[in-house]
Amino acid sequence: MQKKMGTALTYVHEDGMNYAWVTPQLIVGGCPQTAADIDRLVAEGVGVVLCLQEDKDMKHFDLDIEPIQGRCSEVGISHLREPISDFDPFDLRKGLARAVRRLVKEMASQPGKLAYIHCTAGLGRAPAVALAYMFWIDGMCLDEAYKQLLAVRMCHPQIGAIRSATWDLLQDGGCGKQPVRLSIPRGGAAAAEIAGLDVGWGERLPMVLNADSDEFVLERELPIGKLIYKFVVDGDWRVNPELPTITETGGGNTNNVVVVEP
Repeated sequence: MQKKMGTALTYVHEDGMNYAWVTPQLIVGGCPQTAADIDRLVAEGVGVVLCLQEDKDMKHFDLDIEPIQGRCSEVGISHLREPISDFDPFDLRKGLARAVRRLVKEMASQPGKLAYIHCTAGLGRAPAVALAYMFWIDGMCLDEAYKQLLAVRMCHPQIGAIRSATWDLLQDGGCGKQPVRLSIPRGGAAAAEIAGLDVGWGERLPMVLNADSDEFVLERELPIGKLIYKFVVDGDWRVNPELPTITETGGGNTNNVVVVEP
């Protein structure tokens, strides 16, 4: 996980749930692992739990969510799920407004209660949702909210995704888009695709062979902002060094990047 985060942050699942207050109403942390963890949250005054994990996250750590949901029901905690893909800035961008809206609605139904926001480690998705809440709902300056968050919990909330999601909201909820052309030399390959961009790493966009230029091409309208992607050429994941690239902090993965301007 440290490599994927691109920071010095680490997560040890066996150490159990840990968390921090980021505002008087919001707590951010790692995933509850047992029903006893829910009892800890009850003692803290939590009335809403927002889970951002996908099913595959829980499967990876052999985590059974049903006892956790059951205990929440028994003690009167609202357990919400708004899955967002881990290490995927664009999916985070798409999911932020939805998660914050649901959180606001549920917190309004439980005045005086706190909200516990968690992903798996409480280092990426959860602090991002909390930061968006502080910015959009509490009316804090984004930079000041970011400083306040980092003062109590070292994390990596993808502040760029929050800025992009804010742009989307200002566009009446829709992502402003611009046409973009991406290409990679054929090099004798039979087929090429692109992963990332606005479809995430789990899907691939087919590219078209341009016989005149002997390259694979994708022409697509993309949302405003910085999007990360990678080429898949005959099944081999690669970057095009002739196009802009970005490398994770600490010498991690290198991907291509495109900045789509308004």
